[in-house]
Amino acid sequence: MGKIISIANQKGGVGKTTSAINLAASLAVLEYKTLLVDADPQANSSSGIGLNPKNIKLGLYECLVQDIRPQDVILTTETPFLDIMPSNIDLVGAEIEFLDMPNREHIMAGTLKPLKESYDFIIVDCSPSLGLITTNALVASDSVIIPVQCEYFALEGLGKLLNTIKIIQTHLNKNLEIEGILLTMYDSRLRLCNQVVDDVKTHFQDIVFETIIQRNTKLGEAPSYGVPVIYHDADSKGSINYLNLAKEILIKNGIITPSEENAPI
Repeated sequence: MGKIISIANQKGGVGKTTSAINLAASLAVLEYKTLLVDADPQANSSSGIGLNPKNIKLGLYECLVQDIRPQDVILTTETPFLDIMPSNIDLVGAEIEFLDMPNREHIMAGTLKPLKESYDFIIVDCSPSLGLITTNALVASDSVIIPVQCEYFALEGLGKLLNTIKIIQTHLNKNLEIEGILLTMYDSRLRLCNQVVDDVKTHFQDIVFETIIQRNTKLGEAPSYGVPVIYHDADSKGSINYLNLAKEILIKNGIITPSEENAPI
C-alpha cells in the first residue's frame, strides 16, 4: 500500500516543483515504484521530465472533471520506476467546475487513492495557492512536505499554510500528517541563510528535515534538459541532497533502517 505525499506552499519560488521532480526521481532510482502527479496548471513538473504540455491531451484535469480513468492518463517516463500523471493549462478551469460538484474537496482523493495499490509513493506537486486544487491534494494525501526557502521572508505565509493544514485535519482529512519542513536554496556562505535555518529549526524542531537542499546550478539546469538532476549530473550537490531526502523519508516511514541508508544504490 503506497503513500501519497503532497508538496505544498502557497508562496511561489520556494522549490516545490524542483522538490517534487527530484524527490520522485530519487525514490525511483532507489527502486520504489513512484507516481509524480502534476497538480499545477503551469505543468512545470510535466515539462521538467521531458513532456511538452501543449501535446498533453489527457491529464489530471480530465481525471478530475471528465471521469477519465487514471490508467488512461498516466505516462511512463525514461526513468525506471517513475510514472507521471501530467497536467496542462486546462487545470485552471477545474477550480471553477469544482464549485458546483458534491464533495468537491474529495474529488482528487477519488482519483489518487485507488492508485496506492500500484505505487510505493505518489508525489503531488501542488500549485502556489491554497485554492481548491491544493485543498483537494491535501485531502487526498497521507502527508505533506512544506518547502521553505532560506531567505528573509521564509516564515512569511507559513502560519497561514499550517492553519489551512490544521483545518483540513479537523474537517476533511484527520489522517493528514506533516511529513516535514524542507529547507531549500541554502547557501552556507550567507549569514542570512544560516540564521533562517536556525530560526526554522528553533520554531519547528522535529518536523524539519535534517536534509537541506543547497543552492545548486545543476538543479536549475536540469529542467531545460527535461530530466531530473540525478540524470543531469549524478554527482552534483542537488542530486545528492535529494537522494538523502528520499532516504530520510524511507527511514522515517520505517521502510529502511538507518544502517541501510548508506548501502550502495
